[in-house]
Amino acid sequence: MTTIQRSTIEIDATDRAPGRVAAEVAMILRGKNKPSFTPHIDGGDCVRVVNASKVKFTGKKLVQKDYYHHTMYPGGIRRTPMKKVFEKDPAEVIKRAVYGMLPKNKLRDTMFKRLDVTA
Repeated sequence: MTTIQRSTIEIDATDRAPGRVAAEVAMILRGKNKPSFTPHIDGGDCVRVVNASKVKFTGKKLVQKDYYHHTMYPGGIRRTPMKKVFEKDPAEVIKRAVYGMLPKNKLRDTMFKRLDVTA
């Protein structure tokens, strides 16, 4: 059994689309950038994203895109515009995008804990 060598990778999000940054981050968190990648082992690195408040949105995404959440009660769907989320905490937009790109299994939460996003 080999030990997993984790390093910290810093990514600058200045003038980049949030989805492009999130795709790169998700790949590193999963460990797909390493030759020792194994799907069932969490062997990814730690990622630090800086300047999340300086991302560049293409088109009208900032105004048109909405995040949805259901309370599990009848008629309990909640809609939050991306603009409102971005104004409150720019890092949250990157975090939500990365979380959606990670695999939907038991490893997702431990991968996500190694992400640090600063505005």
